[in-house]
Formats: sequence, structure tokens, C-alpha cells
Amino acid sequence: MEIRLLVLRTADTKHLVNFYSLLGLNFEYHKYGNSPFHYSANNGSTVFEIYPLAKDQIEADKNLRLGFGLENFEEAIKALKATKVPFVHEPNETAFGFMAIIIDPDGRKIELYKK
Repeated sequence: MEIRLLVLRTADTKHLVNFYSLLGLNFEYHKYGNSPFHYSANNGSTVFEIYPLAKDQIEADKNLRLGFGLENFEEAIKALKATKVPFVHEPNETAFGFMAIIIDPDGRKIELYKK
């Protein structure tokens, strides 16, 4: 099995795109059929998309937790710190590898692993 698609919904798509771009994702802005305009980035066989909130959604889901293995770990950490991204767990060695935990603009915890 492999994950082929991840979709995050947010009230501020551009802000979330800017944040996830710091991790190395390159987004395109487009639309398919009747879907709303949204941002999409390919990462291997996984498509990572950022959509506006659904019509019945008041706020983004803060309970979703994501983890990314980063080739550019040190550069990403520098960029995140420079933009004052909150760190829940500073980069250090753990039982799961060298990692950090940050908070995205919508309040989701994001695990970053050094590849």
C-alpha cells in the first residue's frame, strides 16, 4: 500500500502553501472540473493538496498529524525558525530518529524527520 493523496483544508490557502513550501514542496494553483481552485504538489507518488474549507466547515481540522522525512532538514529548520514557526519539540535524537515537531498555521502538529 502507498498513500497517493493527502488533502488539507484551510481558511487561508496561500498562507498554508507558503508554510509547506518551507519544507520543500512546490505547489501549482489549478482546478479540476467542478472542484474549487486549490494548490497541489507532487512528492513521489503522493499528491499533497491544499483546498479552501468546505462549505459546511468552520475551521481546519487541528487533530490531523503529519510526518515528513526531509532531505533538507537543516535548511528547513533554519527557514522555519526565521519565520517564527512554533516548535513543540526542538530538533534532537529520539527513539524514532532525529526529529522536530512544529505547529502549522492551522494548529496541526507536524513531525519533521532528518533523512
